[in-house]
Amino acid sequence: MKSGRTSRIAVVVFAAASLVAGVLSPAYAARNIVVIHSPKPVTGFNSSVTGKSISINADISYLQGIGFNYYDNNKVLIKNTVFGDYKIVKSSAKDFRVQYTVKPGRVWSDGTPITAVDLLLSHVIRSNKYAIAAGLGDPKSTTGTSFKTSAYSGAYDTWVVGDPVLSADKMSLTIRYKGKLADWDVYDPAPSPVHTLILIAEGEKQLGTVVQNEAARNRFLKAYENKDTTILKAIAKVWSESYNITEVIPSTNPLLFVGNGGFTVNSAVTNQSVTLVANPKYNSGPKVSGTIETIIFKFFSDGEPVIQALSKGELDIYLGQPTTDALDALKMIPSVKVVGGKSATYEHWDLRMNAFPGELEYNGIFASKFGQRSLDLRRAFLMGIPRQEIVSKLIAPFNPELPVLRSWMVMPGEDIYEQVINSNGSKYFEGSQDDLNKRAATLVKKYFPDADRNPIKVNVLVPGDNPRRTEIFALAKANLRKVGFELVGDVKVNWTTSITNSKYDASFFGWSAGSVLQSRLTSIFTSSGMQNYSGWSFSAADKIYDELSTQLSRTVVAQKYISLERIFFDNACTLPIFQFPSTAAVNKSLKGIKPNPLNPNLVWNYWEWTY
Repeated sequence: MKSGRTSRIAVVVFAAASLVAGVLSPAYAARNIVVIHSPKPVTGFNSSVTGKSISINADISYLQGIGFNYYDNNKVLIKNTVFGDYKIVKSSAKDFRVQYTVKPGRVWSDGTPITAVDLLLSHVIRSNKYAIAAGLGDPKSTTGTSFKTSAYSGAYDTWVVGDPVLSADKMSLTIRYKGKLADWDVYDPAPSPVHTLILIAEGEKQLGTVVQNEAARNRFLKAYENKDTTILKAIAKVWSESYNITEVIPSTNPLLFVGNGGFTVNSAVTNQSVTLVANPKYNSGPKVSGTIETIIFKFFSDGEPVIQALSKGELDIYLGQPTTDALDALKMIPSVKVVGGKSATYEHWDLRMNAFPGELEYNGIFASKFGQRSLDLRRAFLMGIPRQEIVSKLIAPFNPELPVLRSWMVMPGEDIYEQVINSNGSKYFEGSQDDLNKRAATLVKKYFPDADRNPIKVNVLVPGDNPRRTEIFALAKANLRKVGFELVGDVKVNWTTSITNSKYDASFFGWSAGSVLQSRLTSIFTSSGMQNYSGWSFSAADKIYDELSTQLSRTVVAQKYISLERIFFDNACTLPIFQFPSTAAVNKSLKGIKPNPLNPNLVWNYWEWTY
């Protein structure tokens, strides 16, 4: 199912962690197969479902589907005119319209022609107003909607007016906005094989004929236009649940893997691998110039297993978070080229203030209802995270130019980074670690005078199977003990499914961007954001995000970022640690690999890969 573009815009992707092993056969030396190491096993085949927006899921979605745009490795938005085109058809202060047209002859992997009807699902899963009107639920309520997605409540929902309008030939779709929003060209409607959703909801388990599929698509269109709650809820159940599998065998419903990308899922073994094969009907994206017919993602532990697999030629591509010793070993493999750089992923620690909708009430030490006490404790905790030590020991060996991160809206090297960090409130958490520890301990002892002997317990969700995060937690635990906190780590390999649980006071992981937006990270930092897992809620921040969705000068954008980040620094909600260094090891015989700082980091140009 094609869902990658929607998630790239509306959802920030969890940065990958690490995995379990499988033995590779030397037969993979065949020159039409690429074997990729993934630092986390697949958890589902629809990366737009809540809790499934992790890197490996997004990579597989990307290989299976493509729409009007994609990003290259320079973070430039490329128009995919092979699939179709789009243009502004009206532009005024209060009426801005964009028409998207699918190029005739584009087909899904089952041979069904693609039309603009296949673009409508993107509106269903992004428009709060449509969801409510169709009886699917209110995305901002504690119960949410029938479509379990993080794509609601974003800039698209804020700006869209009414429902998109189909052309008479059903090949074009016109979307109306209440004005010219910033980055309007990134909010393109992603294509989805809606006929498959209808057929699965009706109980079908085999691919249909083109005639049957087009009839099913017409049934979807009727349900969409009539806001037929019963049918739409049935589709939502399929969309939200049926793709949440990790095993694909011959008896798996093939309707789940109809797409328009260069590859389709052929098989999957839980916690071991996913195999994709070339889509012979692919004609929606850049022409395949390479020779690759099969892509296999293998899931196994970082470190020595990766080094051995690369050395034996059993693995072609590695992108992960190696230790310094592993990096040195990678560089010693003669058949491998190691490429370094910076990614658009950043590591951070978050503190819970309130419950995520639908979870139990949060009554922990950082809860906002405890007022000044919880604020002081949050400040003390964040000051106690030894950021410089983490960066010096774990990041500098890969890229010594990466500093301690002092912003999340902009990264080091961006034109306004220095301007933002000088005024965004990050200086409160700067200084030598000894000085920070003294300040933190003073705050803690205001409320817990004997914290040095009886430290405050803090429950932390720890991503499992990731050596670097194991080291981060160990460094944080040791230093925070000095200021009166005892970190109680709960290590989970599938930690993303627990991220909303109110039993955790703190969590740390990486957010990986899939697009370049002026109003970036909306789903995380707005009160109703579907990835606001720690229960932050500030009306002033919501107002700033509304303003950021309008077209602004870079100077004004910098001021908005400063004001926005100051809210979260002043309230001690989150602390950025570092921007990820990018480390890729690639078989020297494999050409066309160009690591991208944005997600998907590796597979964005699969059509160029060749031996």
